[in-house]
Amino acid sequence: MSFERPQPGADPADPRGALLHTQTPAPSAPSTPSAALPAQARTGETPSTPGTAKPCGKGKEPASPPSDTSGPEHSQPAAVEPDTHRPRPVPESIPAQPGTEQNGPQGSGSQERRKGQGVQPGQPTPMRRDGDRLRFVGAATRRIARGIDLDEIVMGLCRATVPTFSDAILVYLRDPLPVGDERPTGPLLLRLRRTDRIPAERDTEGGFSPALQPEPAEVSGLDALGAELCEVRPGSALAEVLRGVRPVFTDAPAAHAALPELLGEGGEFVVPGGQRAILAPLRGRRRVIGAALFLRRPERLAFEPDDLLVAAQLATHSALGIDKAVLYGREAYIADELQRTMLPETLPRPTGVRLASRYLPAAETARVGGDWYDAIPLPGSRVALVVGDVMGHSMTSAAIMGQLRTTAQTLAGLDLPPQEVLHHLDEQAQRLGTDRMATCLYAVYDPVSHRITIANAGHPPPVLLHLGGRAEVLRVPPGAPIGVGGVDFEAVELDAPAGATLLLYTDGLVESRLRDVWTGIEQLREKLAATAQLTGPDHPPPLEALCDEVLDMLGPGDRDDDIALLAARFDGIAPSDVAYWFLEPEDAAPGRARRLARRALSRWGLEELSDSVELLVSEVVTNAVRYASRPVTLRLLRTDVLRCEVGDDVPQLPRLRQARATDEGGRGLYLVNRLARRWGATRLSTGKVVWFELSKTPAQI
Repeated sequence: MSFERPQPGADPADPRGALLHTQTPAPSAPSTPSAALPAQARTGETPSTPGTAKPCGKGKEPASPPSDTSGPEHSQPAAVEPDTHRPRPVPESIPAQPGTEQNGPQGSGSQERRKGQGVQPGQPTPMRRDGDRLRFVGAATRRIARGIDLDEIVMGLCRATVPTFSDAILVYLRDPLPVGDERPTGPLLLRLRRTDRIPAERDTEGGFSPALQPEPAEVSGLDALGAELCEVRPGSALAEVLRGVRPVFTDAPAAHAALPELLGEGGEFVVPGGQRAILAPLRGRRRVIGAALFLRRPERLAFEPDDLLVAAQLATHSALGIDKAVLYGREAYIADELQRTMLPETLPRPTGVRLASRYLPAAETARVGGDWYDAIPLPGSRVALVVGDVMGHSMTSAAIMGQLRTTAQTLAGLDLPPQEVLHHLDEQAQRLGTDRMATCLYAVYDPVSHRITIANAGHPPPVLLHLGGRAEVLRVPPGAPIGVGGVDFEAVELDAPAGATLLLYTDGLVESRLRDVWTGIEQLREKLAATAQLTGPDHPPPLEALCDEVLDMLGPGDRDDDIALLAARFDGIAPSDVAYWFLEPEDAAPGRARRLARRALSRWGLEELSDSVELLVSEVVTNAVRYASRPVTLRLLRTDVLRCEVGDDVPQLPRLRQARATDEGGRGLYLVNRLARRWGATRLSTGKVVWFELSKTPAQI
């Protein structure tokens, strides 16, 4: 692409003066060292001498060429002075189309090209005009293709065509847009998606400079175009135009009849007459998805037949881009939904521990990854803390992550030890495929004993932040990743003092291209210690703020992987708030359970709950001793609520049923369901636990 300078003698008021393509040859002076080669004439043209070229405006004739020249056309000068001024690089932009003569919709160049005649000097040559169209289409389609979402593609179409190709554009899209192979149902509706036009104060920097300024009525007439929503009725003129797929001038009978249906009543009277409007259907990969209307003002030159090819290219690329954007939007929606279902929406609130979590994808355009975290309540007021990382960053990795997370939840419900959970996860990964690798850390916290049991499968070790501000990296056996097979996992039991915070994370937090994993772990430990110093030695930092501070340690180049973060604040349950007994499976066990519960409530100052607790404890213990063969356990926990747990060696879970009026039993769980705040039953590896909770305020029961 090249930019031509106006020739000497061109009229500045003529809008076509800057578009003359015949170059003026430099004066030949063989005796001068700085003389340059004379311009070579194009085929069918006569070279002109300096100072004789005139713009081909109305009433102006080009000067006759001289009868002789000063020397041979290809003679070399004696010496050539080196050019010290290099040409400026040409920016990539959308070139303005050259103007044509006002006396017809087709320029004189097109007419002479059909007749086989040459083009007068100073006029745009047909080859030059075709080159302008090709450059415009290339730049416009590149601009459209840069868009990813629907709005960017439609805006790219508008910005590429206005004002270079048209003065205004209206883009209609199907509502709703079909996705992929979906078959649309219902009537075909077109909704006006976007309009664009040249403002009234005409910015001429884009290469468009009309000879006449528009009247206010003409500007308002263009603004009035466009109905918000139109229905394409089968067999109508608009339906026939859309079925034809090819762009058409609106002065054609079929297109002119389609304008009222598209623009509303009276729309055909607002559209400029002549070939100054093009209606182009937008056809995607399988069906028509919309239409674009290109408009030129009456004072601007009309469209040419070759402009229909330009409109067809713009419509094709825009429609394919819209199809791509719709499919991309559907994939992004599926990815977001998959991510939300793979990760817990909310964290539980188990007794004696507070939880907070964060998840960051590797990039905004890749919302799905293989990292996950979870917190699973266990029998006995315990909680399982899980964090894992599946190899890869694809939908497949996310699907494998979902299967492993579901397997971990199922195994946690069986109350298996942490090392056994990892062993079964390893077997599950091998069943999914030979290359399904993942790392995982599984920990079980007991708020009564203030202990935590951890098993690791190739995952980065957790960091424990003590109440005084000291942060330590826990020494946990690293183990092999899940999916290797044939590896035994080892569990370690550690102290979990009240007020301490355990931080579980994936390697995306501590490892990147700029640092190795152990350097990142040390930086994480220092960050936790520095954050704890801000709140003092007696007050641990808030969990949510602590998670935000941890993520702030990430630099600009540290987001190579998605990040899962799980923080657990250990509050624990004081020994004075726990009462625990063993009951022999005999008929006297329910009575003894009532007496023990009454004494514990009296010691805690909760005598107002004695009647309800004795009734419910008696019912649950009676059901347990009826089928148990080993001693039954009874435990009361006083936290923000009163929790009662009864365990036995029978794996069958009790089932709530509606007892008939003649039944002597079957009302125990019915009473529990009516009086308790919450209740449930959990199967263990050695039996089951039935529990219920009561509010410590009687009015809330």
